[in-house]
Amino acid sequence: MFWPFSDLRIRVGEVVLRGVTDADIGPLISALPADLELDPRLQLFSSLPRVDDRERRFVAGFWRHRGQWSPDSWCLDLVVEHAGEVVGVQSVEGDDFPVLRTVDSASWLATPVRGRGLATAMRTGILALAFDHLDAQVAVSSAEPSNAPSLAVSRRLGYVDNGIGRVHGADGPVDLQHLRLSREDWQAGAHDVQAEGVEACLPWFGLS
Repeated sequence: MFWPFSDLRIRVGEVVLRGVTDADIGPLISALPADLELDPRLQLFSSLPRVDDRERRFVAGFWRHRGQWSPDSWCLDLVVEHAGEVVGVQSVEGDDFPVLRTVDSASWLATPVRGRGLATAMRTGILALAFDHLDAQVAVSSAEPSNAPSLAVSRRLGYVDNGIGRVHGADGPVDLQHLRLSREDWQAGAHDVQAEGVEACLPWFGLS
């Protein structure tokens, strides 16, 4: 199947974002940090060793996003490369996107490369894709109040606090700080982002 995101490249400084392929799964598993919480909605296979089942659930997320893609509701997973190495994943998703024109995001980085500004570059890349190419009007993000690094990235890029919510977590209810960034606030800033291969992806978002 033709998957145009394999040729998508978004460059922000020394960070490159590109569509996840099956060839990336091995390097991504090797980079997977121990503190990454996987989607609690994914079923556990008690018949598998815990490590094997964690890897299965991790990979299943990519396959599910591809298989369930539609222009109305989608999640794009992007490999993060730095200095030629696979170091993480940046995702951007839109639910009921043609109507709401709102994107959400999630990401993780390998432990050794944290604290170098890569998370800000990653988020900048997907915001440029959403606002400058997909006609998004709003970007939202959420993090636990104790997750200071994630909240700092959002606020550095102009997000403002947008209330507290509660969701299911792996060990019970979890409070989340919600944040919001408008298209107008994004456009008020200067962003050095280069994107290649976007045009071939537009029909997958219902755009031309």
